[in-house]
Amino acid sequence: MIILCDTSSVVMLLRIAPEMFEDRRYCFSYHRLTLNKYSTTFLGSRIMKALTKRQNEVLEFLLEEQRAGRPAPTIQELTDHFGFSSTRASRDHLNALERKGVIQRDKRKARSIRVIGHSETVQHSLAVPLIGSIPAGNPDDRNQQGGRFVQIDRDSMGFTPTNKCFALKVAGDSMTGRGILDGDVVIVDCSLTPRDGDIVAALIDNECTLKTMVKRGAKTFLRPENEKYPELFPIDELVIQGVIRTVIRNVC
Repeated sequence: MIILCDTSSVVMLLRIAPEMFEDRRYCFSYHRLTLNKYSTTFLGSRIMKALTKRQNEVLEFLLEEQRAGRPAPTIQELTDHFGFSSTRASRDHLNALERKGVIQRDKRKARSIRVIGHSETVQHSLAVPLIGSIPAGNPDDRNQQGGRFVQIDRDSMGFTPTNKCFALKVAGDSMTGRGILDGDVVIVDCSLTPRDGDIVAALIDNECTLKTMVKRGAKTFLRPENEKYPELFPIDELVIQGVIRTVIRNVC
């Protein structure tokens, strides 16, 4: 279930049903995550599983055909366009896109592929690169990998992602107090100047982590939102890689 509510409703929910923010049946999408006890706007969003690079290419081809007013391609046309060795590859990609909620089709009919939510305003859907995972627990030095994308609706997100944005998958439970769970995907914006109370993707002494940034006088440190974890103070260096703009939860 996707929750859409204003600030006062969020505060009320935190008081009477805080367990909702840790329940995977409910999804909250944040416009910008600030401290102030959730004094921000929560926006509902369509949740889609991450696409592989090839799946994203197939989706873009389907969108191009749709924009041009041409009928949806057949399996054979899709196979020819991408140079697949057999039609099985085309069927596998279409099955994956259908499972991930990106397209709908009637398998009994030819040219029945329909891209969901893009029939008139396809430009509102954007692919944000998913470059890897980030620990919401103890920091580590994991390497990031590319090649996958998260397809999002910029109207639902409340902002338009730029080339300064990327996605990371959350691993760990140190941010449950801010409604961010293990397995969630966060959209990171490198163009924003981090403020006290922002949730950030950070490098602390060359190890990456997802935490709340706190400024106390001349000191800047990272705070988890789970009492099981300690506050993190840099020994050598603290680099803020970006501010979290949106949290996406797959509720399937």
